[in-house]
Amino acid sequence: MQKNAIDIKRLDKGFKDQSVLKHVNLQVKAGEYFALVGMNGAGKTTLIKSLLDFCQIERGVIRIFDTEHRQNAARGHLAYLPERFTPPYYLNGQEFLAYMASLHAVPYRPEAVADFLRRLNFEPAALSRPLRTYSKGMAQKLGLAACFLSQRPLLVLDEPMSGLDPQARALLKDYLKQSRDPDQTLFFSTHLLHDVESLCDRLAILHQGSVRFVGSCGECCEYFHAENLERAYLRAVDSRQQWHSAA
Repeated sequence: MQKNAIDIKRLDKGFKDQSVLKHVNLQVKAGEYFALVGMNGAGKTTLIKSLLDFCQIERGVIRIFDTEHRQNAARGHLAYLPERFTPPYYLNGQEFLAYMASLHAVPYRPEAVADFLRRLNFEPAALSRPLRTYSKGMAQKLGLAACFLSQRPLLVLDEPMSGLDPQARALLKDYLKQSRDPDQTLFFSTHLLHDVESLCDRLAILHQGSVRFVGSCGECCEYFHAENLERAYLRAVDSRQQWHSAA
């Protein structure tokens, strides 16, 4: 039986008497590419922060590879890239990646770093430059390199395409398709449905703090009687439609 990389049951989370996540149930299977889809304010980042124990939850159980999420050992299974990634300005690119490798307890391998960065059209020579001179896109590529070279079995990425130009987005998707590892799980939030269709085994639609659907892109289209994922998503979040949750 395939185990779960992430197992969330009956999760509730609020801020200042406002409910942000409502009875969320979500399972991500080990080895799959899974997208958390929703508009801005849907609760995607809050769910990820809850998963990582960056904020206290009101109710629910969260497990990462069968380890309760509050335990330090749970986070030992994963690498994380936040939505607003800002690397330390006082380091250069190589120093940052070497530092992250030490945190992940893996060797810093210059050849692997150069290979990954070239796949994203990032010239490795730029690693000698101070991070304060990096553009948003360059910093994002550096953060992605730190995660994908971590050798962790679970990668949690909050809007990983943020700051990437169209070429870099296409190159990253090519990398993900070509370098897929059955021992590595990818869990990422996004509102870019085309990326979900081309990359993911399954998705969850999160709207107003509730899970409206969990399944494959094809199952989503079938469930919402839609000809494509975009139309299925619009029907899932349409307040005039009375869909029962398929989560």
